[in-house]
Amino acid sequence: MDLAYTPDEEEFRARLREWLAKALPTLPPKPSPEDWPGRRAHDLGWQRMLHDAGYGEVHWDASPTLRLIFLEETEKAGAPYVGAGFVGLLHAGPTIAAEGTDEQRARWLPPILRGEEVWCQGFSEPDAGSDLAALRTRARRDGDDYVVSGSKIWTSHAEVADWCELLVRTDPDAPKHRGISWLAMPMDTPGITVRPLKTLAGTTEFAEMFLDEVRVPVANRVGEENDGWRVTMVTLSFERGTAFVGEVVACRRVLRELAAEARGNGRWGDPVLRRRLGRLNAEFRALWRLTQWNVSEAEATGGIPGIGGSVFKLRYSHARQELFDAAAEVLGPASLDLDRPWMPERLSSLSYTIAAGTSQIQRNIVGERILGLPKER
Repeated sequence: MDLAYTPDEEEFRARLREWLAKALPTLPPKPSPEDWPGRRAHDLGWQRMLHDAGYGEVHWDASPTLRLIFLEETEKAGAPYVGAGFVGLLHAGPTIAAEGTDEQRARWLPPILRGEEVWCQGFSEPDAGSDLAALRTRARRDGDDYVVSGSKIWTSHAEVADWCELLVRTDPDAPKHRGISWLAMPMDTPGITVRPLKTLAGTTEFAEMFLDEVRVPVANRVGEENDGWRVTMVTLSFERGTAFVGEVVACRRVLRELAAEARGNGRWGDPVLRRRLGRLNAEFRALWRLTQWNVSEAEATGGIPGIGGSVFKLRYSHARQELFDAAAEVLGPASLDLDRPWMPERLSSLSYTIAAGTSQIQRNIVGERILGLPKER
């Protein structure tokens, strides 16, 4: 199945390709992975370029198909990844666009689109495991503020963020899915402590965050009080449905590079390896078709990705791990050198069956909401 593109969509693709060909050679060098202030400046600078060229709002004000074209073409052209802008552009921003008030959209969306503010994600907690609804960070109402105490972990980009999309428990006596609220928390508020966490690859894009009587205005709540779980499902639908589009394109490119490397170093003569690469080629072609199907569904249902994103995320997570395991097989003993191509990505791929909802959670969603199986007791 191929997504049928309209003449206007193909014109958008051609115009974008032409602009990328002119803009990318003007970019400054990318900072080192450890230089987060430099990475923030670099990533926001790229977003400003996109905004000034008329592509800044493609994540929200464009149709799902135009978003797909944009992500596909920027990845093919080797454009910078959203980087520090990931949470704002692909999580919090689309959620606020879909669920926020007019005042909230006017306050938070333009700075994200102009590359002026960075958001981080305050969802996961140390004691909640993969059961996000079991979160225990409390938010007590005090006049026009919530007073928030608790802790978060795997808080993406917290050390360079201006805002945090924060899940809190506003009714501890309600069933766990019904007592949650979604807040936008300024990261310069007193009472916030951020401690960066180093990954296997040596980078610190995650952090643990401690909240001690942090006051967040009630006006910063997106959605109704205690309706945060539903709002969170909107956030996660974007994370699982469209945020990985560019990565699928990148994985298909890596697969071609692996085949070329295997031909050059003599590994291509191994029929087992050739069969493995061939199966992965079919896998990623199928994932691209599934992406197109999910985009077609989103076009028909108001622009928000559906639960088909869980099918995609489940299979993509494992396919990505298999791809970079195959890369290690192609490189042989050289795969022990983290400076070799694809090896840092191999380490990061280990997190994909946990990030954005574990594979076990995705199987539950597929079983209950798609296959109609009984819910676990």
